[in-house]
Amino acid sequence: MPMTRTRRCAVLALTALLGATTGLPGAAASAAPPAAAPPARATAPDPERWSADLTVAGGDDVNVAWRSGRLRLTDQRPTARTRPAAVAGPIAEGILLTAPRALHRPATRVRARLAARTGDGGTAVAQVRGWRSHGWTEWRDATDAVFDQPVSRVQARVVLTTRGAASQATVSALTLSADRVATTAVRPAAALTYRAYATRIGLVGGVTANGHTVRARDHFAALPSRRGLSPRDTGDYTVKVCTTGGSRCEYAPVWDVGPWNTRDDWWNPSSTRENWADLPRGRSEAQAAYQDNYNGGRDQFGRTVRNPAALDLADGTFWDGLRLTDNTWVNVTLLWTGGGARAVIGSGPLNLRAGAATSYASRGLAATTAQVPVQCYVTGQRIAGTYRTTTRWYRLVGGTYVSYAYLSSVFGGTVPRC
Repeated sequence: MPMTRTRRCAVLALTALLGATTGLPGAAASAAPPAAAPPARATAPDPERWSADLTVAGGDDVNVAWRSGRLRLTDQRPTARTRPAAVAGPIAEGILLTAPRALHRPATRVRARLAARTGDGGTAVAQVRGWRSHGWTEWRDATDAVFDQPVSRVQARVVLTTRGAASQATVSALTLSADRVATTAVRPAAALTYRAYATRIGLVGGVTANGHTVRARDHFAALPSRRGLSPRDTGDYTVKVCTTGGSRCEYAPVWDVGPWNTRDDWWNPSSTRENWADLPRGRSEAQAAYQDNYNGGRDQFGRTVRNPAALDLADGTFWDGLRLTDNTWVNVTLLWTGGGARAVIGSGPLNLRAGAATSYASRGLAATTAQVPVQCYVTGQRIAGTYRTTTRWYRLVGGTYVSYAYLSSVFGGTVPRC
């Protein structure tokens, strides 16, 4: 993603000296020799600190402006163009995305201090994520974000919401610090897969939560939490959505928040889930509200939930990728929850082939910017594509193939020959 602003970094370093002194055993106190200097011990560096640039230069920022020394919403009205969810929610929102900061040393904890003014239903929160070898962590509220593995880069964003013109939500400063605390490293396993109810987004001409203007036959998905929201024109958080029979699949970037809630990361365990920790992992609040009258049958905004949808699909994903004709149950894999090598679809929607040639049947699509998990590569049909001319094809997890000619990059590990 191109940088849209220049960041200024400040790094402070301090040292601490630890030690103890003892006398010689059996000697009188008056005869004790002078205490020796305590032995030097390794020092723990102070947290790395910096201030985020909150001035707005367009690009990645959505519905925010820097005026009179404060970051604020450009439009505070809850309209279809500033909606936080595909089912137009009763709040307006805006997001400022800072440039990633390369840390001087790996860190496992990031904390933020936000100078904000809120009132009458307005909110202002800072969120952060960290880069590991196999991709970004989920976004976390930055009051005290701890990552299970050291991260080498940190990115922050500020999210403002209001319920109307009377609400107040402004920010004058954001300062962050990163340090290392003891954590239990978790080796990435297979990405999480759940059965979920999917609805069609529609709303061509509207603006998604990450600032993308919805086009006809578009290809992306929406989840009811900003924790898995990709910055515009990236597939940092990609889902694989398949029909329950497995005949068709699409890899789609998560570009919107919805369809009902905005703080329901239903795929996370209760220990880290934003809300409704009493629900089973993998069950969305909307599904529980619709099927079991959970929360009185209402979503977080008090609206009556009229379907059990846990994700939304853009029209192209719905009609062309999966060839659906109505809202239905699907299998959804949250790819960032697993590890392994990834390929970035640079030119799509790209057919997922049953073999390493265009003569093989299409089993679905991979949207532009989607990050797809690759197992190995084979030699197949020679393809002159957007990025190169090549005979290399990658086999994806699940057994379909894509040509290397249309992949902008491959990262996250070595890809062996099949």
